[in-house]
Amino acid sequence: MIGSLRGRLAAKHAPHIVLECNGVGYEIETPMSTFLDLPGIGEELFIHTHMQTREDAQLLFGFASIDERSLFRSLLKISGVGARMGLAILSAMNEQDFRRAIEYEDTAALVRIPGVGKKTAERLIIEMRDKFKHTAARASTASAAVANPRAEAVDALVSLGYKLNEVNKLIGNMDVDGKSAEDIIRQALRQVVR
Repeated sequence: MIGSLRGRLAAKHAPHIVLECNGVGYEIETPMSTFLDLPGIGEELFIHTHMQTREDAQLLFGFASIDERSLFRSLLKISGVGARMGLAILSAMNEQDFRRAIEYEDTAALVRIPGVGKKTAERLIIEMRDKFKHTAARASTASAAVANPRAEAVDALVSLGYKLNEVNKLIGNMDVDGKSAEDIIRQALRQVVR
């Protein structure tokens, strides 16, 4: 197994890169989260890798962090989720947003990822929930530091006594892009009053 590589970035054509290590060019596919933070051509790069061997190919996937690689490997263990979908998930949302989507059973956020339908989103939630359960308490204490307005609104509405599935239905039907947590909460409460 090739767990990591350090070398000179020889080429990058989203989402593929070529990393030259001691005269050997390794073709590596990356999620967009990693690709967008790459240095310039010719500069040194260290990348965590996952190698996948199939009958017809040996593929290398590269990640900026060990946590990102770990999440990718966890996704590969889920029935119906392959490397392409794993990369799509990591390209569409960062690890913290993905954890929140699982924790809050936010199928609406997951189905916005290309290639993820409702059934796949539900399977992701069911199978990843246990993996994240032990870190949920730690994540909630740090939520103020990493929360986005949508997540803050969900937390607030749940603390007001609304059930999580009710909150997800309310907010799932709303356009929350660019809105503050307070605006999202107001709009959700207006829907409840109607």
